[in-house]
Amino acid sequence: MGDQVTRSTTHPRWMTTVLRLAGIYNVLWGALTVLYPGWLFDLTGLDSPAYPFIWQCVGMIVGVYGLGYWIAASDPFRHWPIVLVGFLGKIFGPMGYVQGVFLADAPVIGTITNPVPPEFGVALITNDLIWWVPFAVILWSSFRAMHEPTEEAEPLDRVLESTTTSNGVTLLERSREGPVLVALVRHAGCTFCKEALADLGEARERIEAEGVRPVVVHMGGPGELDGLMSKHGLAGVETISDPARRLYRALKLPRGTFSQLFGLTVWWRGLAATLKGHFVGGLKGDGFQMPGTVVIRDGTVIARHEHNTAADRADFSGMSCTIDLTEAGAARGKPTVA
Repeated sequence: MGDQVTRSTTHPRWMTTVLRLAGIYNVLWGALTVLYPGWLFDLTGLDSPAYPFIWQCVGMIVGVYGLGYWIAASDPFRHWPIVLVGFLGKIFGPMGYVQGVFLADAPVIGTITNPVPPEFGVALITNDLIWWVPFAVILWSSFRAMHEPTEEAEPLDRVLESTTTSNGVTLLERSREGPVLVALVRHAGCTFCKEALADLGEARERIEAEGVRPVVVHMGGPGELDGLMSKHGLAGVETISDPARRLYRALKLPRGTFSQLFGLTVWWRGLAATLKGHFVGGLKGDGFQMPGTVVIRDGTVIARHEHNTAADRADFSGMSCTIDLTEAGAARGKPTVA
């Protein structure tokens, strides 16, 4: 926990600005409501509350939230629980409004039959809605920072020399025997990882015909992918269990941003992959880790596919076909495009 707190101090400056603005807004809104509880009702043309002290209590609560935001602004990652509580309030407030306006007579409400005036929704815009995105990003970034690995990436040659496949052979030895196409998937429960294995299974014959050996790296335990591998025509293909992500980090595969993991394109592609039967499973390993595909020969990366999002599909056959298998190509240490 101490390590998480230490790393949480590095945050974008805009987060501090947003939380300070939220703090100022809440304090002003709360003070105005305490001093003049009828201002919002006058603004919206509604009758003033029969019991203004109740509305003044709401103003005091909002003002206290403002003090919390101001404190959290000094280190949003460290004080993420304050941001979370505020974010939940900004979610439940609009939910209560919708329920009060449209579902006041529904049985689930019980004895509450007086609908909330629609005009009251004007307060939701500045109190809640405009803060959804920045607060959500702050919470996402805080969670990501708390789970950021602290270990430095090891040199690739050292990792290749000490990483063994399911057949007990080091990846360095395999690369000296010939080109190795290394598909690094995210985790066994990932829809796109299952799709990648299906793609690799379809391309396996063409890949091996080019003299390239496929190897699958995953973050689960030994043998965890065996069932999926067999299902997609990859029985006999070597796998590497890398829960510590040594190979991922040595190959400089990044951890995904919010848009790379949950952007609209990812959701759309996820739906398409699910319809093909690649259903989501349990999370195994680092859910933020991006996938990657590289071709290694003699301990050197000679081709790689950079994934822009978690939903990207690597062209396994294309990567294998562009490799120059001649001695000259090996000496250059890079692929030759056919």
